[in-house]
Amino acid sequence: MKLKHLFLSGLLLLGAAACNDDNDAPVFPEDPVYDMSGFAKGADVSWLTQMEASGVRFYTADGRDTECMTLLRDLGFNAIRLRVWVNPEDGWCNREDVLAKAWRAHQLGYRLMIDFHYSDTWADPSAQYKPAAWQGLTLDELHAAIRAHTLDVLEALKAQGITPEWVQVGNETGPGMLWDEDRELSGATYDVQVNGLTYPANTVNFAAFIQTGSSAVKEVFPEAKVIVHLQSGDDNGLFRWVFDILRDNGTDYDVIGMSLYPDADNWQDMVAACLANMQDVSARYGKEVMVCEVGMNWDEADASLACLTELLARCRELPACLGVFYWEPQSYAGWNGYFKGAFDDSGRPTIALDAFKN
Repeated sequence: MKLKHLFLSGLLLLGAAACNDDNDAPVFPEDPVYDMSGFAKGADVSWLTQMEASGVRFYTADGRDTECMTLLRDLGFNAIRLRVWVNPEDGWCNREDVLAKAWRAHQLGYRLMIDFHYSDTWADPSAQYKPAAWQGLTLDELHAAIRAHTLDVLEALKAQGITPEWVQVGNETGPGMLWDEDRELSGATYDVQVNGLTYPANTVNFAAFIQTGSSAVKEVFPEAKVIVHLQSGDDNGLFRWVFDILRDNGTDYDVIGMSLYPDADNWQDMVAACLANMQDVSARYGKEVMVCEVGMNWDEADASLACLTELLARCRELPACLGVFYWEPQSYAGWNGYFKGAFDDSGRPTIALDAFKN
């Protein structure tokens, strides 16, 4: 029985091997080589551990069950983006959860972007709320809290031997950050009215909050590139408004980041406007640029492939553009009500992600 087992094993090995023309010795296939350098082809997978904990599985196009970050690497991705919340109610995207995902990405050779929201939950154009623990702080105490939180997360990464290449200070901060009804404490870039409350503009505070976060990043990782990230990458007026504020206040940062969420019927116009915006702001402010978030409805895969192919190709042509990141591509089956992932309802990647293979 043992000899039979060895004989069958040998046949399997020989069947898997090719023959060398010179001496007919078996030549075995090499492990794939992944190029993780150059233009960033990234994915924000911040939901990943939460999805896995709920039982979600991921599959290759031919139906093989696999680990998600490994699958994305095989699809051409070379960078991972992870959001950080201060004290989220359910724990996901807190420091420990971010460390766990960052370690996995690091083991696979990914480059890393850390995205500080400076909130307990989503920070976006409709919500730039302070963490609960930061409510009632004085202005000096707010700056101390920004610095301490930034240092805490980044020093934890450094202790694990993980060095992020990029760090976002704030997320989609077009309307500012750390809103407060008190003008002396608010970091709004214009008067914001939400749920019957007015958060008054204080552009000086907004610029100072960005500066405090940026300085904290450089304390831990001097070579990391600090990103200031806004929504609506096709809105040049918005970008000039916010980045004029930062220029006029002498704020230090390295990269202008943007989000872009087109639809099947408007992606050509939005991509063209986004590219024109990149060219304008990179020249106007002397900064590098990056698409930190992009996505399209999963069931518009043909249009999404065309959009992403065009966006990636045109961004590569811009010397100032560092890369493009898809936001939560692994999301499927309406996870958390989100339908702009790039996996189908069976948990397999759609053809949209073929754009990242080149």
